[in-house]
Amino acid sequence: MAIAMAAASAPTAQPHDANALHAVAAFPDDDAAEALPGGNATTRESFDNPGAFSHPSHGIGLEGEAKFKVGNGVFRKLWVSAPSSTKSSDGLGPLFNSRSCQNCHLKDGRGHPPPANRPDATAESMVLRLSIPPQNDEQRRLLAERRVNTIDEPTYGEQLQNMAVRGLDNEGHMHISYDEVPVTLKDGTQVSLRRPTYRVEALKAGPLHADTMLSPRVAPQMIGIGLLEAIPDAQIQAHADPNDSDGDGISGRVNEVWSAQRKDVAIGRFGWKAGKATVADQTASAFAGDMGLSTHLDPRNAGDCTTQQPICQNAHHGARERDGGVEVGAKLFDHVVFYAQNVAVPLRRNMDDPQVRRGKAVFHALGCQSCHVPSFVTGDVDGQPHLSRQRIWPYTDLLLHDMGTGLADNRPEGVADGREWRTAPLWGIGLTQIVSGHTLFLHDGRARSIEEAILWHGGEAQSARDGYAELAREDRDALVRFVESL
Repeated sequence: MAIAMAAASAPTAQPHDANALHAVAAFPDDDAAEALPGGNATTRESFDNPGAFSHPSHGIGLEGEAKFKVGNGVFRKLWVSAPSSTKSSDGLGPLFNSRSCQNCHLKDGRGHPPPANRPDATAESMVLRLSIPPQNDEQRRLLAERRVNTIDEPTYGEQLQNMAVRGLDNEGHMHISYDEVPVTLKDGTQVSLRRPTYRVEALKAGPLHADTMLSPRVAPQMIGIGLLEAIPDAQIQAHADPNDSDGDGISGRVNEVWSAQRKDVAIGRFGWKAGKATVADQTASAFAGDMGLSTHLDPRNAGDCTTQQPICQNAHHGARERDGGVEVGAKLFDHVVFYAQNVAVPLRRNMDDPQVRRGKAVFHALGCQSCHVPSFVTGDVDGQPHLSRQRIWPYTDLLLHDMGTGLADNRPEGVADGREWRTAPLWGIGLTQIVSGHTLFLHDGRARSIEEAILWHGGEAQSARDGYAELAREDRDALVRFVESL
């Protein structure tokens, strides 16, 4: 098959902006506009080094840059257990997966599965989520009202913590094994996909619930999430087609989740299944689940500890009255949220390369843009004009799509069922190697290349995946080259 080349106190976006929805059509859909994938907020700094993802938004201003640097300092901070003489840095745990945000999102890039199982390696930028089906009417009500996305595993909570402060046991360890699955493309090319299997070992507080569902997650890259937050709801909803009314086989739908920041149900945008609505919601969840640190949006001083873990529940914590009775006070929290909102998207690369241009034609011919929607226009962001009214090119629709049995974790989250995942943004993906030191993709890092990631697509993406498998090598190479330019 050959393709012919064709020509909180933290500010948030306003959720409904009809003017911004209509403004999409006012911008030219051409390469000149796409050169700045984050609009005017795109950083003009260099992208040929490991710091490519660590620049502030262009136009942030001197005051914003100072706030960004403070937030970066908190993002990189190594937290310690309480009690400690460093009062502004204690409260870690008692159970945790990492001591800092930066350890998971190294250089603001994407995480990866551990290179080996314990004791040879420790998972730090990858976690294992746990949940069970609802067990009673109250739990079913909470799910139906979107008050919770999942029902936690009763002993170990929402997430398996593989580290603990001194004097406590960790909860256990994730064990990963891989099987190689050969795939033959139409031209005879052999590609091997690795299929992971997950289990939990060395559990310290007894067995998991018999119906426990597991879902591995690597830390996503940080760039552009403030711009994604600023996309008006109406633009996201405009791409949703839950009943596939147009018959194109694509039936994306929004995830509806509880926002602790907004104190209401909102469209999920962040996380592998769009389980969090705002950057502040996502940040609070990461503080609590990954580091055991409380915030005003998630005030659990014991983090993800459950009532079945009394030693953990009663351990020392770092909450102080001056910080509102939590471990990460509102000021520090807001700086981290601001930092996360303003980790800038880098410039596009190699746009005039004939192979890249050919790959863009292949991308559209296969229908990849049906889910990886190229462009949006952001709404107004209070106090952050540099993020407002920007034409951006994230290549995502932020919707849930059925990705087939091969990628299914069989674990619902909010509206998402066990086969659905949020369309991952593609901007910056070609810089993964230089920033993160690897090319491991998808929610669990199973794909060792962009090609493997494409070949794992199923469900609504099956047609595009099969079309890729039928392409001539030059068109496959061109498509990958295009994606690497994003």
